[in-house]
Amino acid sequence: MSVLYTPRLELVPITLAMVEAMMLGNREHAEAVAEARLPDAWPGTDLVERAFTASLEAIRADPVTRLWGDRLMIVRAAGPGSTRRVIGSVVFNGRPDAEGVVEVGYGVEEGSQRAGLATEATRACVEWALAEPDCRAVRATTFPWHQASLRVIEKLGMRKIGTREHDVLGEMLLFELLASS
Repeated sequence: MSVLYTPRLELVPITLAMVEAMMLGNREHAEAVAEARLPDAWPGTDLVERAFTASLEAIRADPVTRLWGDRLMIVRAAGPGSTRRVIGSVVFNGRPDAEGVVEVGYGVEEGSQRAGLATEATRACVEWALAEPDCRAVRATTFPWHQASLRVIEKLGMRKIGTREHDVLGEMLLFELLASS
């Protein structure tokens, strides 16, 4: 899997070494693997629980499937001497299922929000996914009250296809974008 480039970001594949460092709370090793500075809040329990829905053992057992398409958002260097910074990630729920459907999630650290970076990164990753031969649709879920996430979904051109229930927080909206035929 190659690095994707957008006007402001490098979208670097998330590796097993990165996942291990993050899940084990080893910031120094995670920064070395990413070749970039992590946000102050990373790694943290909340981030790990949101970004990695599978156990470390499951990811280690099949990293190609579990980390399919997952990428770190790194701000492109502004010039000589600039520090590379991780500002977020775009993750899928593994390879597309038997019907060719995959779910995407995204997040940007607080200091970099409201600048269109989640949309820029997620658009590039979704376009990559939909160009893969085994992917016919990308889905996203969010809460009806999560306005920032809804804006990203809207800008990607996803359409609402239903709802699903979250065990604790209630109704979530389900959106989908189909590959071009």
